[in-house]
Amino acid sequence: MISHFTYKPFLSAESRRREYLFSFFFKGKAYKGIYRYNGAIEWLEGKPEGQHINNLQSKIHELMLFHEYDN
Repeated sequence: MISHFTYKPFLSAESRRREYLFSFFFKGKAYKGIYRYNGAIEWLEGKPEGQHINNLQSKIHELMLFHEYDN
């Protein structure tokens, strides 16, 4: 289960679009990444292992839709 999920919008110098830095904990380990404007996820710290990556990416998409796009 993901805990302490946080996100912060920023304007990307590369794409000149709004993107998001995010962080969370999963099984006691910290993860950080960038949620790109097109839904791509770039892992910056603690890339998940193969067995968890699809589940975590799906959960991040769900959380971003809930927190940012449904408001």
